[in-house]
Amino acid sequence: MDPVWLFETFGPWFLALSILIIFTECAIFPILPGDSLLFAVGMFIAQTSGIRIFGLDEVGTLIVATLLLMVAAILGNVVGYWVGMKLSPWLFKPRPGFIGSIFSQKHLTEAHLFFERYGAKALVLGRFVPFVRTFVTMVAGAAGMTFRHFITWTAVGAVAWAVGITLLGYFLGNVAFIKDNLEYALIAIVLISVLPMAFEILKERRNRARESA
Repeated sequence: MDPVWLFETFGPWFLALSILIIFTECAIFPILPGDSLLFAVGMFIAQTSGIRIFGLDEVGTLIVATLLLMVAAILGNVVGYWVGMKLSPWLFKPRPGFIGSIFSQKHLTEAHLFFERYGAKALVLGRFVPFVRTFVTMVAGAAGMTFRHFITWTAVGAVAWAVGITLLGYFLGNVAFIKDNLEYALIAIVLISVLPMAFEILKERRNRARESA
């Protein structure tokens, strides 16, 4: 799943493959490299020998690519929401053992209350966190979040994530240090993207501590 290898191997098909991977990660398969692919798409478009589609120039390719990636992220989350909604009666039915302790009705009720209070923040901030962006949509469907509320805020998150990281790759991709140290740059992006969620968790803990006091 190294984006450089994918680009060198698939050439012009790299963008199509990236769209498919983004859709799959956002839907049901959380271990795919969404952040690194978005950054890499922007970086390769900016390069002289980079991606060009439909006979478009560099800017035209960038616009079309970001739109397609954004749509793939939204549609992937819609599928994840549907999976969570349809499977929740089976997934959260009482059962003994470790699996039953995780997928319990108590946890489903807590998830519903969580989304009632933090639904918008969870969908937007969770979009930037690997694994979370996949499961947060499933839990939204399982917890009974209305589709109108879900699609509104998951779309906001998709625009911020897909467009933001792709543009970041486009504007930083030709920086010599970034090109020569792509792996470290991608790790830094993931770590930075986790900061808003970590801030919200710490903020919530402080608020609870005050309420307890």
